[in-house]
Parts: sequence; C-alpha cells; structure tokens
Amino acid sequence: MARMHSRKKGKSGSRKVKGKKKWVDITPKEVRKLVVKLRKAGNSAAKIGVILRDQYGVPDVKSICGVSLTRIIEEELGKQEYPDDLMDLIRKAVNLRKHLEKHKRDVHNRIRLRNIESKIRRIGKYYVRVGKLPSDWTYDPSKAALLVK
Repeated sequence: MARMHSRKKGKSGSRKVKGKKKWVDITPKEVRKLVVKLRKAGNSAAKIGVILRDQYGVPDVKSICGVSLTRIIEEELGKQEYPDDLMDLIRKAVNLRKHLEKHKRDVHNRIRLRNIESKIRRIGKYYVRVGKLPSDWTYDPSKAALLVK
C-alpha cells in the first residue's frame, strides 16, 4: 500500500516471534517495575519498548505480562492527558511553525507542516472516537504551542 504523504510504496517489515519465548527469564512483576522506573525517568512508551527489547531481551511486553505497555503505565501511574504519539506530532508541528516564522519562503516545510497537522487531526478524531480525548477536542496551533511548553 502506498504511503499517505510521500510517493513511496514501503517495504514489508519484520515479524514478531510467535509462541512462548524460551530465552526470556524475566518475570511479569520485574517487567512492570522496569516499565514504571523507565517512565518516571521521562521515557515515552515507544522508547521503553525499545529499551526493554535491546537491554533486557524482552521481545513483547504484552506476551509476558498479558497487558500492553500503555495499559501498565495507566494502571501504575494514572492516565495521561494526551497519548504519546499525538504529543510527538504536536511537538513537531510547533517546532516547524517556529522555523517557518523565521524562514517565510520555505515552501517545502510549509507543505510538511500541512501534512503533520492533517495527521494530528486524523489521530485526534480516532482518540476522540475511542474516548482517550474529550469529545469537543480540536487541534488549535496557538494552544498547541502552550501545550508543548
């Protein structure tokens, strides 16, 4: 399938290992403690997954604990105001707006900003539908700058 904001087709990625992982010798309680410790250190959910995979040999948190990584974070530390992927996109859009204030004729990044903001709106609609954001939530670039700070 083609990518949404580029002309590339994409490549097939790697597959997760199915079934019981014999090499994993870490218990679900230890995984939960690590997730909480890494989250308190300021890491996002995606970065926690990468750290667990690379440093601790945990291929998939859900297969070990029975619940997803974000669910563990919500249970242990409470619900986040905004999901990580949405905050990352908002942060990227705010930085790009700041760049475009200095460089007004940068047409390529103006197009890139439009694409990023359309992704934000699309993901926002999804999170409103699933109930992670309030039903009256809309993306506003001026409020987004205050939200990131």
